[in-house]
Amino acid sequence: MTTKLTLTMEGKVIDSAKKYARQKGKSLSDIVENYLKSISSQEASTEDLSPKVARLKGIIKLPDDFDYKKEIGSALVKKYK
Repeated sequence: MTTKLTLTMEGKVIDSAKKYARQKGKSLSDIVENYLKSISSQEASTEDLSPKVARLKGIIKLPDDFDYKKEIGSALVKKYK
């Protein structure tokens, strides 16, 4: 169900938001709705991911004991030696 909502904010903010929405080819209502959904959701799901990221999900198979923090640390040490 769609319900109307009235918001009050500075004119400059509204103008900037409308310009942004036009550039993205979306309505300002869609942008506000999607933002509110994103900050209120408790769990990220695959359908919330962009199509590009969703296609990459699960593409790399790592061992169960893979320690990404250790790998990042090693790469940083190697980079800055």
